[in-house]
Amino acid sequence: MSDATSLIQRQLDAYNAQDLDAMVQCYAPECVIAGLNGAITETGCEALHARYAKAFAPFPENKATLVNRIAVGNSVIDQEDVSRGPGKEQFQIIAIYTVTDGSIARVDLAK
Repeated sequence: MSDATSLIQRQLDAYNAQDLDAMVQCYAPECVIAGLNGAITETGCEALHARYAKAFAPFPENKATLVNRIAVGNSVIDQEDVSRGPGKEQFQIIAIYTVTDGSIARVDLAK
């Protein structure tokens, strides 16, 4: 497993535990979150923390299950099944991670 893949797995594990501090520690201080081929939605760890705190609050059973992972160099692409909880919304998402200097520098999301 590459360093980039290990980092992305650590981030996914923290996401599933809803451990925001551990999750945000995987990101570069000036990380960028964007829609695939779209606008940047968050910049920086503080904005990332706020986004997921707001997303997790109404869904304490939210989990993402890895369906497929492709890793090439410092790029990791995850396909995930996300469930908000039993009987709640379910959807698939693709996250394209760019790792720089041992941290996640950018994520482009497709839903």
